[in-house]
Amino acid sequence: MRKFNIRKVLDGLTAVSSSSSASSSSQQQQSGNRETDIPETLQSEHFQLCKTVRHGFPYQPSALAFDPVQKILAIGTQTGALRLFGRPGVECYCQHDSGAAVIQLQFLINEGALVSALADDTLHLWNLRQKRPAILHSLKFNRERITFCHLPFQSKWLYVGTERGNIHIVNVESFTLSGYVIMWNKAIELSSKSHPGPVVHISDNPMDEGKLLIGYESGIVVLWDLKSKKADYRYTHDEAIHSVAWHHEGKQFICSHSDGTLTIWNIKSPAKPLQTITPHGKQLKDGKKPEPCKPILKVEYKTAKAGEPFIILSGGLSYDTVGRRPCLTVMHGKSTAVLEMDYSIVDFLTLCETPYPNDFQEPYAVVVLLEKDLVLIDLAQNGYPIFENPYPLNIHESPVTCCEYFADCPVDLIPALYSVGARQKRQGYSKQEWPISGGNWGLITQSYPEIIITGHADGSIKFWDASAITLQVLYKLKTAKVFEKSRSKDDRPNTDIVDEDPYAIQIISWCPESRMLCIAGVSAHVIIYRFSKQEVTTEVIPMLEVRLLYEINDVDSPDGEQVPPLPTPGTGSNPQSIAPQSHPSTSSSSSDGLRDNVPCLKIKSSPLKQSVGYQIELVIQLVWVSGEPPQQITSLAVNSAYGLVVFGNCNGIAMVDYLQKTVLLNLGTIELYGSNDPYRREPRSPRKTRQPSGGLCDINEGTAVPEDRCKSPTSAKMSRKLSLPTELKPDLDVRDNSFSRSRSSSVTSIDKESREAISALHFCETFTRKADTSPSPCLWVGTTLGTVLVIALNLPPGGEQRLLQPVIVSPSGTILRLKGAILRMAFLDTTGSLIPPAYEPWREHNVPEDKDEKDKLKKRRPVSVSPSSSSQEISENQYAVICSEKQAKVISLPSQNCVHKQNITETSFVLRGDIVALSNSVCLACFCANGHIMTFSLPSLRPLLDVYYLPLTNMRIARTFCFTNNGQALYLVSPTEIQRITYSQETCENLQEMLGELFTPVETPEAPNRGFFKGLFGGGAQSLDREELFGESASGKASRSLAQHIPGPGGIEGVKGAASGVIGELARARIALDERGQKLGELDERTAAMLSSADSFSKHAHEMMLKYKDKKWYQF
Repeated sequence: MRKFNIRKVLDGLTAVSSSSSASSSSQQQQSGNRETDIPETLQSEHFQLCKTVRHGFPYQPSALAFDPVQKILAIGTQTGALRLFGRPGVECYCQHDSGAAVIQLQFLINEGALVSALADDTLHLWNLRQKRPAILHSLKFNRERITFCHLPFQSKWLYVGTERGNIHIVNVESFTLSGYVIMWNKAIELSSKSHPGPVVHISDNPMDEGKLLIGYESGIVVLWDLKSKKADYRYTHDEAIHSVAWHHEGKQFICSHSDGTLTIWNIKSPAKPLQTITPHGKQLKDGKKPEPCKPILKVEYKTAKAGEPFIILSGGLSYDTVGRRPCLTVMHGKSTAVLEMDYSIVDFLTLCETPYPNDFQEPYAVVVLLEKDLVLIDLAQNGYPIFENPYPLNIHESPVTCCEYFADCPVDLIPALYSVGARQKRQGYSKQEWPISGGNWGLITQSYPEIIITGHADGSIKFWDASAITLQVLYKLKTAKVFEKSRSKDDRPNTDIVDEDPYAIQIISWCPESRMLCIAGVSAHVIIYRFSKQEVTTEVIPMLEVRLLYEINDVDSPDGEQVPPLPTPGTGSNPQSIAPQSHPSTSSSSSDGLRDNVPCLKIKSSPLKQSVGYQIELVIQLVWVSGEPPQQITSLAVNSAYGLVVFGNCNGIAMVDYLQKTVLLNLGTIELYGSNDPYRREPRSPRKTRQPSGGLCDINEGTAVPEDRCKSPTSAKMSRKLSLPTELKPDLDVRDNSFSRSRSSSVTSIDKESREAISALHFCETFTRKADTSPSPCLWVGTTLGTVLVIALNLPPGGEQRLLQPVIVSPSGTILRLKGAILRMAFLDTTGSLIPPAYEPWREHNVPEDKDEKDKLKKRRPVSVSPSSSSQEISENQYAVICSEKQAKVISLPSQNCVHKQNITETSFVLRGDIVALSNSVCLACFCANGHIMTFSLPSLRPLLDVYYLPLTNMRIARTFCFTNNGQALYLVSPTEIQRITYSQETCENLQEMLGELFTPVETPEAPNRGFFKGLFGGGAQSLDREELFGESASGKASRSLAQHIPGPGGIEGVKGAASGVIGELARARIALDERGQKLGELDERTAAMLSSADSFSKHAHEMMLKYKDKKWYQF
């Protein structure tokens, strides 16, 4: 037997080990010399890992803010994420390190800065004047919980309300506390015996900055005079307050309450409200109070020069509206519009023409942040239509169950998909421009087309244009429309193998060049689609049923060395029907009444109108066998040049000729081996009583044990929860963060050892056997036990003959072995270039073409490079690259020598491996369950990158992670968001240029004109010198133990970006101080206390002096 050497690679130097027998050394050397002829251009410096962009709806949103001058929207989430949106295509994602929930956001309007308040009682100042925003300062409150913040327009003093009912004031330039504090016991009536509750609202009077309106949860509202440090008025109501809003003239304000009422107050009449409204309350006779309603969580009061003011509120519905969707109510004059939302309302903001609170507001739109959507309502048009949302926020419209990513696609693909998708657009949107229009686009340095395909739980598939770090939906395909929908649960047939989402997509196989699309669904169904720009009506949907079972009879087991001939199409093992038929509940063989020969889903029998885009070519369904449900499909491949589709599961493999609509191959996995089965498995029949197998969603089985995950696939019991990607695919829970498996895997773990699943399939034109002298079409099959088998394909000539003559398939006898389940296979030519699978270029199928055209359309086949040396006995002119979940091998063909081998991981396992093109070369990219991302050169498998990126915290990541060409990769980071990353050094360097700019220099609008008489009689807005009140000289220093200042990591880059404005100057000064090492020392508590008392004494002495300065002696 020949010995093979493993080439070991260290620091880029290759060394051939010399311990080989004399008979094989010359041949090894010969092949070795030829290997070194392949120049490998990729080096470690070509690789760098970084996040690029995050797309989709912010998961679990909790806060909302808008800059009316910059026109930028900010959304905070419960996991501490911050998403910023400008014009379509300008988006940014930031993250607070603590991961605490964002409770409030406040823009420093037109300053390029944002303050975030978090649930862990920290305040952070973000600099938005750089492409990747960073925190400049943080302030951590130690003794009090933050409940509400307010930053007046063009002020540097931020009011911070707390759970204790106190209000502290923060200088946003230095992020330090002022000594000025409004204590709760000073604000409320002295006679009041109870605590007023947390601060739920703070705002200054639009016409007088010196008057601060404070709302307490219990129902007390206080108008506080900042100068005199006392309450001017107190307004008491017996219902808890949720929010407060001013009329722009500053004479009235409105409160929303927990009983569904609104109270309007005149500031000078604190005794009782001017008016009480119950927007959704039923007016009772006899002048009784209306029935209480649900709380009004927020109210806004916006005025317009022409016409009545708008009162906009969320909540407040009556209690008898059970099951009614959440509503936003718009009251305008005498009309009340109730706008139903799909999800519960998190927050809303009214967009107005002016940033000045003391001017007519002129509202034009409302931004409504829902739990799973963002809606913009046009207030200027009748009926309040919504704006068409240009952001890709509907990725999660139905939960994502799988993803595929294609970079460097044919250039005509995106326009073709866009043109068919444009017809799917809804009507009735607002005709106005999208109002969130801030920022500028980055430079487009990447010019190649990128497409992302997402498969969803409802059976829909979405195609997205992902070119140049943007994302835009192109086209949506609904695969479920081919099946009959069961109207009720009683009506539903008992053939379902999943309780819900029976149409969920599990695997997508797509050929971009031919545009052929093939999907595998959770109900063991496969649908093949062809792209067309012509609408057609299909009278009868082409359909095949496949009885793929795990069963070998002793009589049939072969005794020779050769694999038995394959069953011919149409024999008993391949029940098939092209037209839909009425399925018998039991077959003739099942006398015991077990379900047999029934598919899980019922195909529509009526004609199907197929619009432009993807149209059904063929539906294939696996059927029940003797009471056993069909096992879910674990791998899938389609090839347009051959007209074949192949799929496998843990029972076996089936190949279908979709042109002739026939089953070509239907074998149990063991039958593929013939007598070469290395496991010596006993043939057995499937057990009669089995639990149905699990589905895609709502499955829970806790977390995986690390020891459990690291067992070898060849161990006696295959009990790993995560190990096999084939197990992973059907059983990942996309809605839950925990590791999970199916309710019951339909086979015991002992039985599973012999149940070898098909985990990888690859059509190619290569050498099938050692003796081959030329490549021919074949299928490479990888299994979960690490075996690679080769099936030869004998295709009839093209044209009409292809439809008349049968395709002949036969196992070649070639068997290769790796450690761990096979994940991916690819082929290289003698130059080390990737050999793409053969394909047929796309053409319009629904239009009959001329005979000349038919002759021109010859199928493109890859050309094999002939070797330069003719004296060689065997021309080794291809390399197979095989990646399993443990190792990778490069095998020389046709000799089948293993020329390179790399053990990728010992303790973990590879979840995703892809052979991708990068910088005019090819490499293998892997993502491991231990969170490492690795790349290896080809063909030598030299390690080029190994970075710990992210731990596998949930199955969603494992299910959706994929690499593609040009150093791109992505995964679903949350149920609603796609995270794109790059492992290319070049893309990392260009990223800064590609990112959009959030901040653009814009002139602040002019302040409203006070008018002659208002100026003369003092009726206009009263300004306040806040510096004089809150500065250190007037109010002293705050207690050091109250809050702790933390300098941010915004760094010098952030300051360079901040050109001017309140934030920029101070940040620049702070960095200069830090650079010179002049850091402030910490004073101990005693010194701080002494200084504070000295300041206080000095202040009181100064006040006494001012009081008596101009008085005569007799006035004392």
